[in-house]
Amino acid sequence: MRSFVGRRQELTEARRMLSVSRLVTLTGVGGVGKTRIALRVARRLHGAFTDGVWLAELSALQDPELLAHEVSEQLKLADTSTRPHVEVLSDYCADKRLLLVLDTCEHLIDECAALARTLLRAASGLRILATSRQPLNIPGERTLAIAPMRVPDSGPAAARCDAVALFAERAAAVVPGFVLSAGNGDAVAGLCRRLDGIPLAIELAAGRLRVLSVEQIVARLDDRFGLLSGGGRAVPGRHRGLRTAVGWSHELCAPGERLLWARLSVFAGDFDLDAVEAVCCDERLAAGEVLELVSGLVEKSIALREENAAGVRYRLLDTIREYGRDWLDALGERRTMLARHRDHYLRLARRCDEEWCGPDQVEWRARLTREHANLRAALDFCFATPGQVRVGVDLAGTLWVLWAACGLAREGRHYLDRALVLDRSPGPVRAKAVWACGVVAITQGDFDAAETLAAECREHAADGDVAAAARAAHVSGLAAVYRGDLAQGASLSRESAELYRLSDDPGTGPLIVMVNQAMALTMMGDFDGAVTVLEEHRAECEKHGELWTRSYSDYVRGLAELGRGRTASAVSYGRASLGVRRQLGEIVGIAASVDLLAWAAAADGEAHRAARLLGAAHQVWRAIGLPQVGCPELIAARDRSELAARGMVGDRAYDAAFAEGTELTFDEAIAYALGEDGTAARPPGPALLTPREREVAELVAEGLSNRKIAERLYVAKRTVDAHVEHIFAKLGFTSRTQIAAWVTGRRTGAE
Repeated sequence: MRSFVGRRQELTEARRMLSVSRLVTLTGVGGVGKTRIALRVARRLHGAFTDGVWLAELSALQDPELLAHEVSEQLKLADTSTRPHVEVLSDYCADKRLLLVLDTCEHLIDECAALARTLLRAASGLRILATSRQPLNIPGERTLAIAPMRVPDSGPAAARCDAVALFAERAAAVVPGFVLSAGNGDAVAGLCRRLDGIPLAIELAAGRLRVLSVEQIVARLDDRFGLLSGGGRAVPGRHRGLRTAVGWSHELCAPGERLLWARLSVFAGDFDLDAVEAVCCDERLAAGEVLELVSGLVEKSIALREENAAGVRYRLLDTIREYGRDWLDALGERRTMLARHRDHYLRLARRCDEEWCGPDQVEWRARLTREHANLRAALDFCFATPGQVRVGVDLAGTLWVLWAACGLAREGRHYLDRALVLDRSPGPVRAKAVWACGVVAITQGDFDAAETLAAECREHAADGDVAAAARAAHVSGLAAVYRGDLAQGASLSRESAELYRLSDDPGTGPLIVMVNQAMALTMMGDFDGAVTVLEEHRAECEKHGELWTRSYSDYVRGLAELGRGRTASAVSYGRASLGVRRQLGEIVGIAASVDLLAWAAAADGEAHRAARLLGAAHQVWRAIGLPQVGCPELIAARDRSELAARGMVGDRAYDAAFAEGTELTFDEAIAYALGEDGTAARPPGPALLTPREREVAELVAEGLSNRKIAERLYVAKRTVDAHVEHIFAKLGFTSRTQIAAWVTGRRTGAE
């Protein structure tokens, strides 16, 4: 981000307003610096909000129905339930102390006002800082009008004002060695005054120093003011100044740069060079010219270049994009370019679908996440444009990975429901979208809707579509397991796997249902049968280099090993699952894996660790909105582990440890579950015995058998067997006599 210059008074006033008002809106014309001021205020106030400062950038969002979803996504609230999203968001914020920055509200002004009103009513610790070209106009709002930077008429004060300082800093970046002097100070002040002190206009003008002197820039701006103001005296002066600067930048661009500028306006958010070539090039704009043209726009401050771990990407400021869009309309190319934009992202979605069952899942997830705004814009175009809805159905169904594997189930359901209502044409495209919607509905716990969608899949299968038959059994099998109808779920999943192998989907489809089959067998107590299926699944994953379903497989294997009484093995598989899910950012899977590790800790007698993990998992499930995905068996397993942990240490100690877990950040919780905080790295020795293990050791020293110890402690014999094994391993002993001697030594202080 570019450095921040001046605005001390505005920063001070904004902070003061936020100290007395729960909603402050920074208003002003485009390019005046509202966003930069808001970000600087937010950065300075970060320490005052225990639950953080969060930014929701809304400029690329066009669908008002997704406003609450977008805010939730920025808050890392991956709600998958079917509750109204505003209600979920309100509940989440209710006990939080946080600052929410809503940036660029004007195109969603009514929706932003309604959301702000609801959240502020529900959450007393919430503050909202909004930026908009107009106020939200709700009770309690304080507005701070961000005026252009003032430039005194003359004298030393003009040379020292913020506007001149801004020009000088940006000029030095363009022309190394540029400094204000007695010779150019008045001209710079006059230029800033001519541009009404609007920061964006000043920055664009500074970019012209590559080819012109300050005096030449002033002269040319004077000549072009009337022509480029777009409305003469009827337009307010500050609007004329900004349009003059943007319009002059446009005029100084080469013809190819102007055309590219207009075409780049179809992108939402940022974009890479490959996307520019795919969308913007034709007989008028050759692919070989793109790099040079983009470089020219970057040099002129039209396009911003940003580099991160993913490589180099570009974006346009909102005001610049709006100007380009106006020119695209004037050229009569807007619909054509939007269609080309949509087609590029449809190709991207299809490639992801084809390659997902492979070794590049982490990279694909990152790429879909980077392109989220553009994918959303492509869907919006399809559903808002006559004749394009069918392509939207195709795109929404093909993006099942984004919805199901990248934590965007609610948004996926929004688009898929819309697609299936707007276009009812039968065929493979609709069948796949129906299946995708069914999978997403299960993620949301909406099993009735999933069964309805599975029934439609079966209708497509009646026409000989084997893939549709596989998908129908897939959805019904998932719904059955999560409803608790385990035998039916196992049978349908086995049938689905066989049908997938006969269809054109030899990859992810059968892998998903194999895991579901193993889950059903595990819940039915057939641990050996589950392990047989999971071993076959692992071999298939290794053949493809697949990670996503393997993380589910490792999770279910952990459940099976826990059922067998092999807690160490359960922990190993649980951590393997969690490690992959962290890589993929798969929040539902992360919560489930932390749950598994909590259950293993409880079974192992590590009550304090179990309670902390349950507390950490509770916080993640709270963000998801549907604990244990609504599965009765998983809810019961969670409750059993809590009762076991409470029984070991008592309610007070359990509640304290649980609270410690809820205080962990998301990353801290994962590190704790994985043992990366040092809990798994300590050397073996007596200090590693858990309270329950020490209790078992005491009873061993009394000469009790494992069965008698289990009766004394009201636990399963296999649990005691595991404790004794761990005592042997941790203390390096090989006999119960050694344990008895160690206990005696501790009692006499000779340990």
